[in-house]
Amino acid sequence: MKFKKQQSIAVALEYDGFNAPRVTAKGIGEVAEKILRLAKQQGIPLQQDIELVEILSQIDLGDEIPENLYHAIAEVIAFAYIISGKFPENFNPDSY
Repeated sequence: MKFKKQQSIAVALEYDGFNAPRVTAKGIGEVAEKILRLAKQQGIPLQQDIELVEILSQIDLGDEIPENLYHAIAEVIAFAYIISGKFPENFNPDSY
């Protein structure tokens, strides 16, 4: 029995700090691999969450994420900031 290899899927978000994050790129297969490769080249943090990316892939390009995803995406954005060494003003990581 042969198993079909699952194709890669990727969704890129842009967050300006004021408005809800927007879907700026998405794709499967070769397009997903190109998105991931470009993100790595640009030093953009990546997070793997197949369930979240499947939901995000249903959002049209340029659209803001829906309100019901704010909490999940806030965690992704916080992750990206932390691994990039960026923290809000007056943030004290020792207090956590």
